[in-house]
Amino acid sequence: MAFTDRAFSLQLLLLISSFLIQTAISATPLFSICSNSHNFTANSPYEKNLIKLLGELYFKTPPTGFGLGSSGQGYDRAYGLSLCRGDVSTKDCGACVVDASDEIIKRCPNDRGAIIWYDNCLLKYADSDFLGKIDGQNRFYMWNLQNVTIDPQEFNQRTRGLLSELSEHASKTGKMYAKGEVEVTGYEKIYGMAQCSRDLSGAECKKCLDDAVNELPRCCGGKQGGRVVGGSCNIRYEIYPFLNL
Repeated sequence: MAFTDRAFSLQLLLLISSFLIQTAISATPLFSICSNSHNFTANSPYEKNLIKLLGELYFKTPPTGFGLGSSGQGYDRAYGLSLCRGDVSTKDCGACVVDASDEIIKRCPNDRGAIIWYDNCLLKYADSDFLGKIDGQNRFYMWNLQNVTIDPQEFNQRTRGLLSELSEHASKTGKMYAKGEVEVTGYEKIYGMAQCSRDLSGAECKKCLDDAVNELPRCCGGKQGGRVVGGSCNIRYEIYPFLNL
């Protein structure tokens, strides 16, 4: 079935509205970044391509947890991807992509490039081809305000060791996702995860995750939990289980 741009936009909006009604309460984004470099006008070719792209990402992502694509040609071509956390269900993945598509437009209106992160997913688009390249610019940190109650050096070493092992494993799997745990004195366990966007090669995934692990001392040394979250990969550790079984 063929749609005009306007008809496609209407179909997408109706789909998003019905999905939001079913999910009742939207999740809260962790962080977002607008490129603020170029803008598009209402009803412009870029806006139509972006709307079409977001609709395609909604349909592509939930079955496997990852979707990428582009829409349009030349200057008005939009590139994008969406990635759900490796343990998230198909239903929750779809709901997160809908939330992200809706919220990113609100936060970055008329912006030709933006990225938004949730606990369950990330969504990113731009007017230049970033697919297959490590995103070293878009990054943020989160950490538990509580310090560890044991020797922080031992805790940090155990955490780094766990995340380094998970990074190695994630870079060698098709899903580019790994989770695990390690026992540590004073706590039952440290739980961790590592994940890459699947447009990267295995070597690029490993480099992205290694760089994230190296960033841990800047934000999270001696903290009971922490995350380094980027546009191509992310790592997280906690002293409690935080992933779905």
